[in-house]
Amino acid sequence: MAKNWKHDRAADHIEKKIKDVETVTIVDYVRDMSLENIPANKAFRVDGVHLYADILNLTDMLNVTADEGVTCHRRTLRFLNLHYRAVHRILARCDARRVDFHNQRLHALIAKPYNAENDAEAKRVRRAVAIAQLIIDVLHETGDDDEHIPDADVRVGIDTGEALAVNNGRRGGREPLFLGEPANHAAKMSGGGSNPGIYLTNNARLAIGLAEAARPANTPLTTAEIASCQDAADLGVSKETIMAEWREDLRKNPIGSFEFSRHTPPLRTLDMTTLTPANTKRQESASVYADIDGFTAYVARHIEETPEDVVRVFHVIRAELDRVFTCDFDGRRIRFIGDCLHGLLCDGTVHTTDDKETVSTATLCAGALRSSFELALEKLGDEGIDTDSLGLAIGFEFGPMTITRLGMQGDRVRCSVSRGVLTSEAEQTRCSGDETAIGPLAHDAGTKAVRDLFGSGRKVKSLDYNEAVEVLAEKGDDTALAAKRAAFSTPAIAAASERIIRPYSERK
Repeated sequence: MAKNWKHDRAADHIEKKIKDVETVTIVDYVRDMSLENIPANKAFRVDGVHLYADILNLTDMLNVTADEGVTCHRRTLRFLNLHYRAVHRILARCDARRVDFHNQRLHALIAKPYNAENDAEAKRVRRAVAIAQLIIDVLHETGDDDEHIPDADVRVGIDTGEALAVNNGRRGGREPLFLGEPANHAAKMSGGGSNPGIYLTNNARLAIGLAEAARPANTPLTTAEIASCQDAADLGVSKETIMAEWREDLRKNPIGSFEFSRHTPPLRTLDMTTLTPANTKRQESASVYADIDGFTAYVARHIEETPEDVVRVFHVIRAELDRVFTCDFDGRRIRFIGDCLHGLLCDGTVHTTDDKETVSTATLCAGALRSSFELALEKLGDEGIDTDSLGLAIGFEFGPMTITRLGMQGDRVRCSVSRGVLTSEAEQTRCSGDETAIGPLAHDAGTKAVRDLFGSGRKVKSLDYNEAVEVLAEKGDDTALAAKRAAFSTPAIAAASERIIRPYSERK
């Protein structure tokens, strides 16, 4: 069956999701409220410290061999699993909450002490710094020489402030998501360079009495500043204790070997809950990142006066992007990373991937994501909800991809890591809110129609579904031709799909 996007199908789903969030409740986060299973029409206003820890040498692990074969994937997954299990133990012992562990990047929240306590914010920031240093110290000793697994080089970013906690709202992978500046700025600190250390935003620096830095992402905390935070935080757990517990856990619950097999396409039918190191999927696929451009600034503008609109916009767009990727194009969503969707697509058989068809499908899917995004903004605007300055930045790449779950039994996290995953994220980051970029391997693997569409710069502006189908089909792309035939088999839908939606460039 041809994969395609249809205007009426998207419109019906968007309208339903708008009704789901017609009434939104915002609740202040106090004490030990559960952040699990937050309804779509509810959010918690959380005043806390956000910590992002990036493992800097993940790329080195993926490039340990010239070819991206099973050896580098097996070592990389073991590398991540060893370090993840150590970090999990640190957070549990230090009363911090893991928000997400996305490949090389950890996101944690420090919400205690609560604001009722004197100097609560300063205490949270100092505690975050102490936890960050404990993570750095422990991960510097959690390699495995016998398995050729190095220690991890870690860079940490920290910010403090108010954010909205929502839930991804999907079965089989529920987790809280934090919308707002502190999570985004902490991530930028951790991803802002290649030097290890602990980097605080100026908000976080001022909270603990440090002077502002002209370039915070280039200004790591000094040894004395870290020691001062460690003394004040008094975590009550040492590196030696964590290491002893980690080693004992590995002895009792060994990771085991990562064994690879293929999933028969489409990836949509893959049951993620069955994945373990011994049951890890690996096959040539397309990795897609779709990020809501301008959303952090949007949250900052609305978090005080109209936080309900933030929840409405995020829920409607997120749900529609997920539907397009999963239902229209048979992809497998790996996770939401804040306001960004990451997923994999694959066309072919149980034995082989059809490279050209997969890249063409990813191109059409990227166009469909943009068409649904624009339609969602239009319908939200019809309800009187401000959506100005929001865009969608999309990047994708092709290559051998892995899908598994890491961690301990009962608390495993989804993981899809490869050179292509990292490249697809990088392609997305070089896009503005009306651009789509294709990675070099996907560009080479695609049909001539795909290569001509993206050009030598591998990037195109305002690529919606109709344009993607028409341009590719005109040049004989079989996947686009099949999608076009499917769309125009119902004239009413074909006519509706030609509606013009105001483009991003006119809304900025």
